[in-house]
This record gives sequence, C-alpha cells and structure tokens, in this order.
Amino acid sequence: MITGLDHVQLAAPPGSESVLRDFYGGVLGLREIPKPSALAGRGGCWFEAGPTTQLHLGIDPVFHPSPTSHPAFRVTDIHTHAARLTAHGTPVTWDDNLPGHHRCYARDPVGNRLEFLE
Repeated sequence: MITGLDHVQLAAPPGSESVLRDFYGGVLGLREIPKPSALAGRGGCWFEAGPTTQLHLGIDPVFHPSPTSHPAFRVTDIHTHAARLTAHGTPVTWDDNLPGHHRCYARDPVGNRLEFLE
C-alpha cells in the first residue's frame, strides 16, 4: 500500500549546484537538507519541499531538461509567488485549464519545468 510521496528527483548538469541553491533556496525559499555522506560525493543537492516530501537534484553528465515532466508545488498566494519568480528573472506562464485552481509554470535555472498550484 502506498502511503505518500517521499521525494521527487530532478536532474541537473554538472557544476550547477550553486545556481540551484540560489534558486531553490533563495528564490523559492526551500530549506536545503544535507545529503547522506554515502551520496554526497555524487554532487547535487536536496531540499525540503513540504513536511514529508523532499526535492532531490541529482547530477546527470548528459543532462537534457524534459519538456513536460515536472513536479507540482502547492503554494499559498500564488500571485505573489509568481511575482517573486518574475522579479528574479524567471518567466511565469499561467494556465487556467485546471478547474478550481490557479496555476502557473516556470523553469529552474537549468531548464527543469516546475508547476505551482493553489
């Protein structure tokens, strides 16, 4: 029986940890968590994406961002959130095709697609 979602992993190119930390920690406000020592040598970084869910950014030497695969983050006050993304140079695309929700999409600094949903 599935009881929840533990983490989502996105790929990133080698050497991108600094821009990922700036974006996920600084712009999105996620708290970075330490990788286990057995995995730390692989590069990348991990963040808390909610009380029981993590976002793992793993290094892929042949990285290519997916045009459609993405995590969806639940947010409060999505319009303020979108304005913060835009102010930090991250374009936002609004989508009203999900009834009863406000949602938008953006791309992280390495091109991963992200959905924000309220």
